[in-house]
Amino acid sequence: MRALTEQDIRSSFINCSKGEAKRLAVPRDLGERPWDDLDFLGWRDPGAPDRSYLVTEREDRLVGVAMRFQPARRGFLHRSMCSLCLTTHPRGGVALMTARKAGPAGREGNSVGAYMCTDLACSLYLRGRKVPETGTRFEESLTPEEQITRTRGNLFAFLDKL
Repeated sequence: MRALTEQDIRSSFINCSKGEAKRLAVPRDLGERPWDDLDFLGWRDPGAPDRSYLVTEREDRLVGVAMRFQPARRGFLHRSMCSLCLTTHPRGGVALMTARKAGPAGREGNSVGAYMCTDLACSLYLRGRKVPETGTRFEESLTPEEQITRTRGNLFAFLDKL
């Protein structure tokens, strides 16, 4: 993924108003992000623990999505799997992220959801740059490139529903 500026990020959102995009919290460490290892930029809002954001490149344009989630209240032994990268996490490491649909459907309250890593670090898990709390990912027969392609496909399938 190419390095993004704050303006790139704010102008990419498809499911919130320009005013909402102007007010949302953009990461302050954009210059320090590992852009070459990212398939999308994802972050949680430090001022609103139930909000998260995702921006990705698709067909030479940026697509940003504002999402909400409820922190998981699962037992210690409960594990969940991210529907994007298929990484499993204990406790609250995966949550149902819901995004308001774009356009009239979103204004009527319609939304779409997917189970995602709550830290939105799927790209880093796939590349071994970040290790899940459990210390490892399941071994797969797919190559890392094939896993990345699958994750991007899962992400785009989610975005297509918006």
